[in-house]
Amino acid sequence: MTSRPSAVARALERIAQRDPALGAFIEVWPEEALAREPEARELPLRGLPFAVKGRTGIRSYAARRLIAAGGVPVGATSVPGPGTAWQTWGQGAHGRTVNPWRADRTPGGSSAGSAVAVAAGMVELATGSDGAGSVRIPAAWCGVFGLKTTNGLLPSPDRSGLASAGVLARSAAVAERYVRHVLPGYEELTAPRLPLAAVYSEDLGFAEMDPEVAGVVRAAVDRLVAAGTVRLVDAPCVLLDPGRAWQAVRGGAAGDPEAVAVRRANDGRLDALLAAAPLLLTPATPNRPHGHEGPGDRYSTALTWAFNLSGHPAASVPAGFTGDGCPVGLQLAAARGADVSLLRMARAVENALPTVRP
Repeated sequence: MTSRPSAVARALERIAQRDPALGAFIEVWPEEALAREPEARELPLRGLPFAVKGRTGIRSYAARRLIAAGGVPVGATSVPGPGTAWQTWGQGAHGRTVNPWRADRTPGGSSAGSAVAVAAGMVELATGSDGAGSVRIPAAWCGVFGLKTTNGLLPSPDRSGLASAGVLARSAAVAERYVRHVLPGYEELTAPRLPLAAVYSEDLGFAEMDPEVAGVVRAAVDRLVAAGTVRLVDAPCVLLDPGRAWQAVRGGAAGDPEAVAVRRANDGRLDALLAAAPLLLTPATPNRPHGHEGPGDRYSTALTWAFNLSGHPAASVPAGFTGDGCPVGLQLAAARGADVSLLRMARAVENALPTVRP
């Protein structure tokens, strides 16, 4: 009787079979991964294969913590190529990174390859980083779970303070394995009491929405209400457009008067909203995945970068598909530091939103 291949061997086989068509990986490390696996199986993660974002990802705090807990890195995933003016694509060893649902569309970015590797079943979990939506946008567009942690909770090389570590995973339940071993001071929480009090905002008060994307997300929210998972709270959610403030902070002008004013106003409004309800629901993006030629004149980050400025943890959960087969994400945001609570709420939301494939 032949023995079943190990988890790492199976992941490497899937990468070899699927990645040439998808371009999710820059590098794959079969020898190192297989050599690391026997010892890793004795640790809590039991040799879980995972991918890291970009070549430098193996040196990240999250990757080091996962390895210490028995995770096995199998390769580095694609990120945008040098000199790229926009960040919603990736360049892998086999060429450009394509969306596994629509090869003519981008997977989102900049954690492009990580999202594709998870969506295509090459790994169950991959690290990411999110400075404007770089975890949540590819998670939404590839139909997987993505979490941006509270800014400053985990070490980040980003001097602007906008970027924070994140994870892309097959589900919130799988992402919990990351959170358990990476977040400092992780504490077990009981499942949240349902229904979850939540505020829903289609556009955060300023974003221009693709009507079909908005419709998919609204239908998902309605299903959550009908299932008894969510109870909508009637509270206003009208933020100031954070685009120029984000760009000022990214450019090193955190003290710019307009940026300071926008951040102060939005922080106050979000804090008041999350005091009224522990959960804010929005679409993850205002648009569906665009083509490989570029994003056009609509900011895919319109609904995500507000939370990079404010620091709140935020996640994207699969909400459904547009009529042309593009995945759509539902964004969940919670109070600063409530990452574990957010993850538990995301699990409850996922359980009530079985994915209907086109």
